Amino acid sequence: MKLNLKDQRIESRRLLMMPISLDYAEEIFGVFDDKVTKYMFPSTPKEVEDTRIFIRSTMDKLSKGEELVVVILDKDTMEFLGNTGLHRINTSTPELGIWIKTAAHGHGYGREAVTAMKEWADRNVKYEHLVYPVAEENIPSRKIPESLGGILVSNEPKSNQAGVIYQAVTYHIYPPK
Repeated sequence: MKLNLKDQRIESRRLLMMPISLDYAEEIFGVFDDKVTKYMFPSTPKEVEDTRIFIRSTMDKLSKGEELVVVILDKDTMEFLGNTGLHRINTSTPELGIWIKTAAHGHGYGREAVTAMKEWADRNVKYEHLVYPVAEENIPSRKIPESLGGILVSNEPKSNQAGVIYQAVTYHIYPPK
């Protein structure tokens, strides 16, 4: 039976995560800035339509069962905090991704969201391991896979969409035994 990703809701102690939608385009565009994208593959969108194009593409992949990308909301206030996703969900090695808006950094939301996403994957996806790529110098983000027992498997230069070359490390996170 194919999992209906459009209906997924993931909750943790402080967070509610729901599939991304165009309702969040303006908010995402407003906070997905150079500080957030510094350590990421995507570049900062130049206009809100760039964000809408990304969301439409993501929603298409969600419909096809290829990835689950969710908005991260504060459960009490419904404040938008960022996005997390499980990409290539239809493979044996899905990739985890996360970004949190700058104003919400330092509160553990990234770790809480990725932990909840991994727990969702453990219940719903058959996988060999999850892949978690991150810029080597992004220590707060590196602590996330390490907290989940992730194993460092590679360290290599990568280029993002803006053409910036950075050193990237990749972790593998395994399902429970």
